[in-house]
Amino acid sequence: MPKDVIIALDFPDREKTLAFLDRFDEEKPFVKIGMELYYAEGPDIVREIKRRGHRIFLDLKLHDIPNTVMKAMRVLSSLDVDMTNLHAAGTIAMMEAAKEGLTRPDGTCPVLLAVTQLTSTSEERMRSELLINASMPDTVRRYALNAKAAGLHGVVCSPLEAALVKEACGADFVTVTPGIRFADGDTGDQVRVMTPARAREAGSDYIVVGRPITAAEDPVAAYRRCVKEFLG
Repeated sequence: MPKDVIIALDFPDREKTLAFLDRFDEEKPFVKIGMELYYAEGPDIVREIKRRGHRIFLDLKLHDIPNTVMKAMRVLSSLDVDMTNLHAAGTIAMMEAAKEGLTRPDGTCPVLLAVTQLTSTSEERMRSELLINASMPDTVRRYALNAKAAGLHGVVCSPLEAALVKEACGADFVTVTPGIRFADGDTGDQVRVMTPARAREAGSDYIVVGRPITAAEDPVAAYRRCVKEFLG
């Protein structure tokens, strides 16, 4: 499984996003387009960044009844993204419908991931607010097994749970892990975090890095540091 660093393009508009990408003269980083940017600019920003030669993780975390998710994924499949996702909490039926909708007429399909538990969610909040009484590891393991049963390619999880996902679902089951911070950086609103090097050791296939790169004084240098620490 090839490993890579994905930069989260958490910008409010096209202008700021493209200005950021223009700083990369030598690299074409794998990038993540999330809700803020997609809702502000729509599918055109996906097409523009794809034309520039970047691989794209479209991070919209769909969660609805199976038929609605299937139809939405059918629309997203035409954008030629490399990776996209939905919430595992939507059940196996929803994930199966998503895979059906995302699969193109030629049988190809972008990498489809299920979000287990957000890296901003603590086990305490999971228990008290979501009424999930299983432990965080057991919950993530079950969600990952459900995703595999539905035919998905992998999950989005904390790097703290990457190893247990691999153990439960196999080495080829993809783990994409946000919640990455440099050892000397601020954790921000994340509560389950890890450094790039530790994420590699824990079994992450892809790490998603936002503010440590996008808010850095020199984003290109921060990206290269992250790649060096993650890929070794």
